Amino acid sequence: MRGLSIKSLFAKQRSLATRLFLCVVLSVASMIVDHKYNYLDTVRAWLTVIVTPIQWVADIPARMWGMADNALQTRAELLEENARLEAKNLILERKLQKLAALTAQNIRLRELLNSSRSIDEKVLIAELMGIDPNPYTHQIIVNKGSLDGVYVGQPLLDAKGLMGQVITVSPFSSRIMLITDTHHSIPVQVNRNGVRAIAVGTGKLDELELRHVPDTTDIRQGDILVSSGLGQKFPVGYPVGEVISVVHDPGKPFAVIKVRPAAKLDRSRHVLLVFTHHQTQALTDEIIQEDQRDAAES
Repeated sequence: MRGLSIKSLFAKQRSLATRLFLCVVLSVASMIVDHKYNYLDTVRAWLTVIVTPIQWVADIPARMWGMADNALQTRAELLEENARLEAKNLILERKLQKLAALTAQNIRLRELLNSSRSIDEKVLIAELMGIDPNPYTHQIIVNKGSLDGVYVGQPLLDAKGLMGQVITVSPFSSRIMLITDTHHSIPVQVNRNGVRAIAVGTGKLDELELRHVPDTTDIRQGDILVSSGLGQKFPVGYPVGEVISVVHDPGKPFAVIKVRPAAKLDRSRHVLLVFTHHQTQALTDEIIQEDQRDAAES
C-alpha cells in the first residue's frame, strides 16, 4: 500500500507536469500560427466581446472616482467663482452708490448755485459738519467761521428755503440754530396777500407754527410763507414754508396754523450763508476804515 501510494503520487505529479508542458507548447504554437497566418482573429473578436462587460464592470470604481473628483473640483471652482463674482458685485454696487451720491450732490450744488443767482445778496457755500446731539435743540455746525466773514445772526438757507441763523462763530466753524428750534422765531408774510405773522419752531423738523394769528385772518391751507424782513435778521422774500393746516376754534381768539418748512432741514448737506446788504455795507465800511488807518499810520 505504501508503494502504491508513492507510485500514484509520482504519477499525478508527472501528469501535471505533462499537462503544463502541453499547455505551453500549445500556447506557443497558437501564437506562432496567429502571428504568421492570422487564423485566430475571429476567435479573438468573440473573446473580446465576452471580456468587454467584465472590463466595463472592473472599470466602474475608477470611473466613479473620476466622476466624484470632477464633481468636487467643479463645485470648488463654482464656489470660488461665486465668491469672486459676489466680491466684484459689492465693489460695483459701492461704485454705483458713490456715483448716485455724487450725482445727487451735483444736483444739489446746481440748485444752490441757481438759488444764489436769484438773490442780490452775497452768499458763501458751506458744508454741514455736525449736528447737536441734544434732542431738545435743533442746531447744526458748518465749516465756515469768522475767517470767512461769517457773523452772528447771519441767515442760512438751502436750495429750497431758509434754514436758520448763526448763533455762535469760531474762526473755522459756526453754530446754526434751525428755524424749527423752540427758541427760534421768524417774521413771515403770506405771499398771496402780504398778511404778516410770526413763525415759531415747534421742536419738530417738519413743522412750524404761526402764533397769535387772529381767527379771522385770511390764511389758507397751501399758502406760501416768505420772510418779511422785519427785525432786520432775514432779508425779504426768502421761502420759509407752506401752510399745511388751519384750524378755527370758535371758542378761541387765535387760529391754530401749522406750517411745513420749505428747507430740507434733515437732508441738506451743502448750504448757503447769506450776507445781507446791511452787513455787507458794514464790512465794506470797516475795511475802508482799516485802510485809512493804515494809510495814516504809514
